[in-house]
Amino acid sequence: MSDQPLPAATSGTAAAPLLSRRRFLATSAMAGAGFVLARAPFAIAQPGRSPNSELNLALVGLGAQGRILMDAMLNIPGLKFRAICDIWPYAQQYGRNKLKKAGHDVNVYSDLDDLLAKEKDLDAAIIATPDFWHSPHTVACLRAGLHVYCEKMMSNTIEGARKMVEAMDASGKLLQIGHQRRSNPRYLRVYHNLIQTAKLQGKFVGANAQWNRAVTDDLGWPKAYALKPDILAKYGYRDMHQFRNWRWFRDLSGGPISDLGAHQIDIFAWFLGVNPSSVFASGGVDYYKTHEWYDNVMVVYEFPLPHGTARAFYQVQTATSSGGGYFENFMGDEGSITISENPKLTKVFREDRAPDWEPWVQKNFLRKAAAAPEPEQKSGVVDIRETKALAAYEVPGILNKPIHQPHLENFFDTLRGAPAYDGKPTRLTCDGRHAYISEVPIYHVNPAAAARKLITFKPEDFVI
Repeated sequence: MSDQPLPAATSGTAAAPLLSRRRFLATSAMAGAGFVLARAPFAIAQPGRSPNSELNLALVGLGAQGRILMDAMLNIPGLKFRAICDIWPYAQQYGRNKLKKAGHDVNVYSDLDDLLAKEKDLDAAIIATPDFWHSPHTVACLRAGLHVYCEKMMSNTIEGARKMVEAMDASGKLLQIGHQRRSNPRYLRVYHNLIQTAKLQGKFVGANAQWNRAVTDDLGWPKAYALKPDILAKYGYRDMHQFRNWRWFRDLSGGPISDLGAHQIDIFAWFLGVNPSSVFASGGVDYYKTHEWYDNVMVVYEFPLPHGTARAFYQVQTATSSGGGYFENFMGDEGSITISENPKLTKVFREDRAPDWEPWVQKNFLRKAAAAPEPEQKSGVVDIRETKALAAYEVPGILNKPIHQPHLENFFDTLRGAPAYDGKPTRLTCDGRHAYISEVPIYHVNPAAAARKLITFKPEDFVI
């Protein structure tokens, strides 16, 4: 892998390859921004297909996340929706009407097996069903010869995730998992330009991340669209309340640590460049008394870096939005990086002891942020041990499309074999095997919280 800067180039991920040439040129806000090219050895390309060929799709799951993905895909040329699948007529109606307005006449199904038996011209399936259905739905689609984009988590169990990787290998088809930050140009830029090339952080000494959300009511449903008890039971639900609020139930999901935390814990190992050696966690059902899963969780990972252990703290709260929203923060002895899908929260801070960063500003890797105004009058004496305010920098470039769109584009461009910026075929940024490795530490958080003890990882835990 080369980390030499190339002008006006886009980049891939540490565990991921390049965005396609067409996608880079289309994202004009990123052009000329000093991106670094890099390639990974594991990604997969699909030969023998025109980069401009139309792809026939099935969308499986039309809940909140399925609708977000559908909206993003409607922005991508060359896609044709042929079928949708959801057990709920209310969601079916929404999907059919939305797609018809966009020029897609779709067949509607309640059962995936029925869809796969009747639809013979599909290229790919987009899986956005509840977590406990991810594995069986993905495995069925791969065995039917379809490429699959599946939302994260891969499954509600590590065994289910393993079956997905095995099916991917056996089928030879593409499997992309929806850790969409892996295709976000801002994250790619920070990783390749700032961390790998400029090494502005110096030595990493720690990290922290959070996703705090305000109190929300459980989801309801139009009573006229309530599913019959036998249909609910057939698909694994006790009642309509559980069907609509499946994220809070232990048999159906991993709770907030997988619903929210999975996105950000994925970034820890990617940016630090190593899998964690241990995890400790604490969580509880302390606010929502009708929920099964923890409504708050706090986690500490240990990462064995060459110069010593770096600890990463993660918290998820679902009863307060305090603390500044959602972000990841990586701390080094020469600089720190705060990054988020919200561009307003992304900042880079230089320690006084660090080498001059002006050369990286000249390369357009960074932009000096406006200095905060000094207070007119100090209300107290600052402790002489307090470090003075650090120089702040911004990361140039904006994402001018929905946050899931680049990850979906990466999947479709890889499927087509579209050329990447270096002329080679585009490759997945989060294939099934590397998503599995990333999610292993996430699957161990809830058991660590339940046992109230440290869980250590062995190298073989990350092998499949």
